[in-house]
Amino acid sequence: MIAGPTAAGKTSLSIKLAEELSGEIISADSRQCYRYLDIGTAKPTLKELKRVVHHNISILDLSEKDSVSAFKSRSDKYTNQIESKEKTVIYCGGSTLHLQSIIKPLDDIPKSNPANVQELGQIADEKGMEFLYNELQKRDPDYAKKMDGFNRQRIIRALDVWRQTGKPFSSFHSNKEIQLPDNLMVFVINHPRQVLHKRISIRTEKMIEIGLLDEVRMILDKGYDKNIQALQTVGYREAISHIKGDISFDKMVKDIKTSTRRYAKRQITWFRRWPFIHYLDAGELNEDQLLNQVLQKVAANK
Repeated sequence: MIAGPTAAGKTSLSIKLAEELSGEIISADSRQCYRYLDIGTAKPTLKELKRVVHHNISILDLSEKDSVSAFKSRSDKYTNQIESKEKTVIYCGGSTLHLQSIIKPLDDIPKSNPANVQELGQIADEKGMEFLYNELQKRDPDYAKKMDGFNRQRIIRALDVWRQTGKPFSSFHSNKEIQLPDNLMVFVINHPRQVLHKRISIRTEKMIEIGLLDEVRMILDKGYDKNIQALQTVGYREAISHIKGDISFDKMVKDIKTSTRRYAKRQITWFRRWPFIHYLDAGELNEDQLLNQVLQKVAANK
């Protein structure tokens, strides 16, 4: 598993690793599975996709809802396919819940209630996400603290569970120590904070330069609602606000960088919970040196 915060360099390293180990890659990113979300999710390029077989890339329509449990089901299928060819399975991504689902069984949380979801969605449309977020703070302050901004899907999901059970959504999350499977190694790319912030800034500007706004306009022109789950994503939210005339171009760029830095901080905090991580210090090593470090640790673990 090649993990780490956004803009850490996971994609490039995982592709080189797959080439060395005769592997195939499963994307553990909650948005790369959607078609059309190419630039803003930093999907592997067409050239990179030709170098190594990737799974869970561009398989869902933007109108489809996805979940961690659905990802886990797909991931299990991909894993079996790859292993049947006697190839190495390489998970690559930064979506922490997706990564964790590979390592430990999912908690037994009630399925969503369509009536609740519809009603909460209408409340969000009429009164705004801040209204629902304030409700979540009353019902489940622990879960609200962990959120980065008004994530529509997660707020509605948490309030739906509370409505069904009268219990906070966070109470369904087990705190048992995670036991890493014997056949899995987890590597996290680590950058000094200022270096990571600079990488985020450069990548944000590059995404805009190569056509993020055109990508978002194309999506909206196809008739997709700006409130669908897939578009509740850093980069796309801000771009939509700019296109709709709500914020200036400079504000959009600043907001994307700020939101991305906050997201990276949450990812880093999450990874600190895992005692089994092999950290790759990218501040001192170049990519080839990082690759050699991974290969050495993998060889020693066999």
